[in-house]
Amino acid sequence: MPPERVRGRVINVHGLGATVRLDDGRLASVPIGDVNANRATYTRAQDEREQTLPFDLIGDGRHPSVVLAKTRADEPIVPTAIVPPLVDASFEDQITAYLKSTEAWAPADLPAPFERHLTRKKRRAKVFKTESP
Repeated sequence: MPPERVRGRVINVHGLGATVRLDDGRLASVPIGDVNANRATYTRAQDEREQTLPFDLIGDGRHPSVVLAKTRADEPIVPTAIVPPLVDASFEDQITAYLKSTEAWAPADLPAPFERHLTRKKRRAKVFKTESP
């Protein structure tokens, strides 16, 4: 039985192989031998984050492994799943509305929390600056 064909994006190339995010959202590892044999393809795919590559699934357990698929030019690769966008626009709007509502919580007679934080950092930096030889 031939291995299952999947598509994914290379998110990291490292000394032990590579890491791929499959179209269905799972992470998969790539053995170093396959990365060394196809290093140009893997590094180009990592640089162009949007490019998906076809892979053969060789490990299906808890930690799947993949190798670059050996495909013919006329062989179609069907994506395993449609990946939803990482951030929903309505969710972003809800976060913005919440942050705006919390602005009223800051005391009116004091500087903004961020400005107080910077003031404390500057004061603390002066202490360490005078202690160094």
